[in-house]
Amino acid sequence: MSGTTQLTQMSTAAQRKEARTVILSSYLGSTIEFYDFLLYATAAAVAFPTVFFAGTDPWAGAVEAYATFAAGYVARPLGGVIFGHFGDRIGRKGMLIVSMTVMGLASAAIGLIPGASSIGPWGAVILVLLRVLQGIAVGGEWGGAALMALEHSDPKRRGFSASFVNAGAPTGAFLGTVMMGLVSALPRGDFLAWGWRVPFLLSLALLVVGLFVRLRVSESPIFAAALAAEEAARRKTEAKPKVPLLEVLRRPKALIFVMLAGAAGFGLQVTLSTFAVTYAVSKGAPQQGVLYAFAGASVLSIAFVLFGGRISDRFGRRPIMIAGLVLFVAYLFPMFALLGSGNVGLVFLAFTLALLFHSTLYGPFAAFVSEQFGTTSRYTGAALGYQLATLIGGGFTPGIVGSLYKGSGLNAGAVVGFLAALSLVSAVFILLTRESKDNDLTAVR
Repeated sequence: MSGTTQLTQMSTAAQRKEARTVILSSYLGSTIEFYDFLLYATAAAVAFPTVFFAGTDPWAGAVEAYATFAAGYVARPLGGVIFGHFGDRIGRKGMLIVSMTVMGLASAAIGLIPGASSIGPWGAVILVLLRVLQGIAVGGEWGGAALMALEHSDPKRRGFSASFVNAGAPTGAFLGTVMMGLVSALPRGDFLAWGWRVPFLLSLALLVVGLFVRLRVSESPIFAAALAAEEAARRKTEAKPKVPLLEVLRRPKALIFVMLAGAAGFGLQVTLSTFAVTYAVSKGAPQQGVLYAFAGASVLSIAFVLFGGRISDRFGRRPIMIAGLVLFVAYLFPMFALLGSGNVGLVFLAFTLALLFHSTLYGPFAAFVSEQFGTTSRYTGAALGYQLATLIGGGFTPGIVGSLYKGSGLNAGAVVGFLAALSLVSAVFILLTRESKDNDLTAVR
């Protein structure tokens, strides 16, 4: 008996229990994927400039390392298309297992790349290739995890349920930053020689845990029912199977609006995990202390993300997301003042407040994106829209803000201006996008 058939025969209590299991699976899977993906961001700030780009001045090396970071974001939409297509045609669960496996193996391989002192520029080339694989994997992971949580949940709690997927990002950031912080306690030479590699190699252990949980969940019942209805209709008319990507592109408004609405959230998020860390260290704060400050703030932000998703179920996705953007932009100048204090306690406060405001935006976003598309093209539409937002907002932001900062004579005002402009664009498109909290997910659109 299939997992789908079993689910349809469950009692209400059993279905609720299954929904909780699916949400936990999505949260853990997202945590593991973002541990791997965001660990790279931390390493790009504290290790890669020296290991793979030796011979340049510190900020030039950081900009080059951030450029390799962008490769993963370029690949994420491709992952959304590939995994989205098969996720909409075959099922969500299988694609999530594949995406997790690819991510775990690629991340472990990064920990084995020889540095520039051993193989010259080839180390950076291999780094980029593995970063692309990471991007493809996370491009497929998010959409499937969000839909599994969304499509198993009570319609009145979709924002809260889907926010667990986004809560995996700060959880993964916490784990990755703590691990990098621990190895940062090593003597500088040991850290650069082998210490930074350890957190990447631990990805194999996390992969085993993630697959153990993920193999035990059932397929989405909403998707299974929609696919069966579509196949029955197709047999009657002898029509060819629909191509999910073409279905999404046939009405591109939702895709474009979602992409631009989410861009600022990712720009702000990635600035915190890359440029803000480098900035605080350059102003005299100890590297390990800064990493722990970011890790501690990330833990607190898990609750903030879930709270943002929960209140969006009551007040709507758009008002909560707009409030988060406005608060973050108003906070940018005070944030850089705190980051530049050289005091770890104030740096922790800077990260905590920043992630509080960001989480108000980020918590409702998983449901906001997914609710814009019909069931049999939802994986493709949600994954592609989300990943294009990450590409536009997050992929190039570290390099842009690093270059602006360096080119302006180390003036943080240039960075604030860029982030404020990006936030204005997203605010406009959030307002232009229809409110989705009451959408019927079973309706064909």
